[in-house]
Amino acid sequence: MRELQRKPDWFKIHRLAVGPKASEVLQAIANHDLHTVCTSAACPNKGACFSEGTATFMILGDVCTRACRFCNIDTGRPREDFLGEAERVADAAATMGLRFVVVTSVCRDDLADEGAGAFARTLMALKDRIPGVRVEVLIPDFSGRIDCLRTVLEAGPDVLNHNLETVERLTPRIRSKAKYRRSLEVLRSAGELAPKIPRKSGLMVGLGETREELRASFSDLASVGVERLTIGQYLQPTRGHHPVVRYYPPEEFEEMKAEAKAAGIKAVLSGPLVRSSYHAGTFVEGR
Repeated sequence: MRELQRKPDWFKIHRLAVGPKASEVLQAIANHDLHTVCTSAACPNKGACFSEGTATFMILGDVCTRACRFCNIDTGRPREDFLGEAERVADAAATMGLRFVVVTSVCRDDLADEGAGAFARTLMALKDRIPGVRVEVLIPDFSGRIDCLRTVLEAGPDVLNHNLETVERLTPRIRSKAKYRRSLEVLRSAGELAPKIPRKSGLMVGLGETREELRASFSDLASVGVERLTIGQYLQPTRGHHPVVRYYPPEEFEEMKAEAKAAGIKAVLSGPLVRSSYHAGTFVEGR
């Protein structure tokens, strides 16, 4: 088991400052018996987002049926009963005063619809509860099932996000049960099923990929119609996870942003602390 690699001096993480806004977020999550990817996945932006009054809701529990080597979320056998979760997410979002909501989930390969129905119910509950709200869904690959993808898209998300996560060579080692080409096909199919819904994806760097492999991934994402991309530094959650092979300096994130745009991706958010849902409300406008 390897030691955690020391972060460069310039790498700064926003620690959780329990001010009024952060306290309101924590209370809303606790009062509605919900989970956030911010906490479960040990996101480095948790402090900044909570202090700004935002969070990314994670539905279907906090136990995943997959065991990706980059992810801090627990793996095991999830419980199946999440009665009323959609309404609780909507109530919490309303309490927090959110106008743009990001909803993700653990992978639920154990469910008949792999969690697609829960996404749809949560989307509809949010739109019923908060008039004019916009919702981004960050979905798993649903094992490539078009019926599950259609269920989510028919509920009318404002953004469909599915993360490619890493380059093709590293995918079998990093992403449990996932397939690089299948993720690309999910994104392509989303465009065919709902061409008016923007598609978004995310990549981590520092896992051992090369810049040439990253450029190939940018081109692959552009070829299936992805319009928005986030690029961020991978951080090793524990000694049992895949190690950080390299920390990219800020100037290289700017170079990757330019390369992704040159490949044909319209809007790119790239930086050491960038994550899929960080500042999602402004990024959806391409800013």
